[in-house]
Amino acid sequence: MQRREFSLLAATGATVGLMSQTPAWAQKSTPQEGTDYLALDRRVAVDAPAGKVEVIEFFWYSCPHCNAFEPTLDAWTKKLPADVAFKRVPVAFRDDFVPQQRLYYVLEAMGKVDELHKKVFHAVHTEKQPLAKEDAILAWVEKQGVDKAKFQSLYGSFAITAKASRATQLQQSYKVDGVPSLGVAGRFYTDGAMNKSMERALQVVEYLVAEVRKSR
Repeated sequence: MQRREFSLLAATGATVGLMSQTPAWAQKSTPQEGTDYLALDRRVAVDAPAGKVEVIEFFWYSCPHCNAFEPTLDAWTKKLPADVAFKRVPVAFRDDFVPQQRLYYVLEAMGKVDELHKKVFHAVHTEKQPLAKEDAILAWVEKQGVDKAKFQSLYGSFAITAKASRATQLQQSYKVDGVPSLGVAGRFYTDGAMNKSMERALQVVEYLVAEVRKSR
């Protein structure tokens, strides 16, 4: 399921720093490179506009830890400063992850992420629906009122194939070892295993965003 198991303390509704004027990381020891986060050997190209700091969540719909983290992450992203550009990147550690990569990017292309992203997690982890293959995915999205023919056309399109390929390249460039995990500005990587919880990992991200601002 994952390259390594994370011991996570993230809980639904947990309180995080949310980049307030007094960052949460400042209340504890300053995050340390090599312990709380990694600096990448080679910088990764970012999609964020100039002047913005890109933050990426690497995830997999079938990952129970990603499902548990989603409410906390959702609350955190809603309070991000204007100069932070957040995006999700679905991983593919194996070929059988690719259908869910494509699922996410088709939802994105159709403007359905806000409506259906959480519902995918609910379908997989609460309703125990096996949304791991194209046929099952198509049947599920049709039940959600999505135009099945349009979804299927996009699902097999060059554009979605390219996005899935780019996602895998990002995953490899950030040296993602498991999910959920976080990348910052094409320069840093952190996760729950390094920080003992995803709440702490978000605090480290706040610290790293502040460091990127200083280096401009």
